[in-house]
Amino acid sequence: MKKIAFLFLLISLSTFSQTSNTPKFWDNVRYGGGFGFGFGKHNTTLAIAPSAIYVFDDQFAVGPSISYLYNKNYDLTSNVYGVGVIGLYNPVDFLQLSAEYEHSFVTQKLGIYKGHFDFPALYLGLAYRSGWFAAGLRYDVLYDSSDTIYASALSPIIRFYF
Repeated sequence: MKKIAFLFLLISLSTFSQTSNTPKFWDNVRYGGGFGFGFGKHNTTLAIAPSAIYVFDDQFAVGPSISYLYNKNYDLTSNVYGVGVIGLYNPVDFLQLSAEYEHSFVTQKLGIYKGHFDFPALYLGLAYRSGWFAAGLRYDVLYDSSDTIYASALSPIIRFYF
């Protein structure tokens, strides 16, 4: 009898959860991220940073990110892999504030030299937003010129989600 009661309860809960009007988790997930590129006389930079965010409401979203950056400057080649988390806040329709923590792992090659190191970054950003597209600037508050591959703590934001 207990098994029948348990089975009835399980079927009832399953049926109730399928008829609920509450949104499912995956209905609030958006995919996208950012990209970057730069070309100079002796410099090439290509970057991609896919991410997924969970949209809590019209103002808040949070999610994980990964990144890859390739840079060749004269004979120095760098490959940078990163993992992180991003938080987005939209106080008004056209403005997006962001906070991103990223930890990057670097492999560099210069002639016969091969080096490996890693460094953290905490970016605070401000961007113009239109729908799920944002463009602006971000600043790395943990920036240390002796422990990074970037020339500046300031970098552009080009971000989009679907």
